[in-house]
Amino acid sequence: MHRHGYKGRKLGRERDQRRALMKGLATSLIEHGKIETTLPKAKELVRYIEKLITKAKKGDLHNRRQVIAKLSTQAAAYKLVDEIAPQLSGRTSGHVRVERTRLRVGDAAQMATIAFVDELKPSTKETK
Repeated sequence: MHRHGYKGRKLGRERDQRRALMKGLATSLIEHGKIETTLPKAKELVRYIEKLITKAKKGDLHNRRQVIAKLSTQAAAYKLVDEIAPQLSGRTSGHVRVERTRLRVGDAAQMATIAFVDELKPSTKETK
């Protein structure tokens, strides 16, 4: 059997586990700004997070709800839409960068860091 037309990596998991993994990785990336994971997971996360950032930049109610559905926590979704997306408005794509780092000690898996390309400024909460 051939693999023509099959998109995405399976990452050794079933569909629901893959979806949960991508949700968790995307949420961690938004909360921390930079994470380290294996190279195939990082490359797959790029596809996932780029679509979320594009929706977050539109910022209307429908896209905001779609972003909430694709992330683990509402706090991460609000941070993406309200704080991160406006800072990335100058770009049309290529919001995140993957850099190879080291080989993992236990199994020699290629590790990589994934981070936002632009330096994000932490926003200060305004009190009324």
